[in-house]
Amino acid sequence: MPKEKTPPNAGQTKPTVLIVEDDEFLQDVLLTKFKSLGIEALVAESGKKALALMKEKKPVLVLLDLVMSDTDGFEVLRRAEADKEIARIPIVVLSNLGQESDIERAKSLGARDFLVKAHYTPSEIIEKIKHFLPHKTKS
Repeated sequence: MPKEKTPPNAGQTKPTVLIVEDDEFLQDVLLTKFKSLGIEALVAESGKKALALMKEKKPVLVLLDLVMSDTDGFEVLRRAEADKEIARIPIVVLSNLGQESDIERAKSLGARDFLVKAHYTPSEIIEKIKHFLPHKTKS
């Protein structure tokens, strides 16, 4: 029986972004935006699920809300930073919290950037985070 040839792109997958957000409307908008750029996006509605998906899927970027019901975003940042397996994954906070103390705390815990939801449209959010993605994306 002839040996099957492995396609040249076997084992390669689209880059994955993890959206940690409990607002369904924003989830849907961001999922659509990422899909249009050829980027797979996953959603976690809680901090615990986010940490599990970070370990399992190794996303190229995490968009993290700070206010969640179980484990808040600050705790997710703390745990991610302390875990060698996922500490290198860039995390950008996307939150309605916007006081300087929140921004400083998030950055001190390892957030690479901090975006206040009310200050950006979904398209602007994508533009702000594109430099964290590993390949060129369509505009």
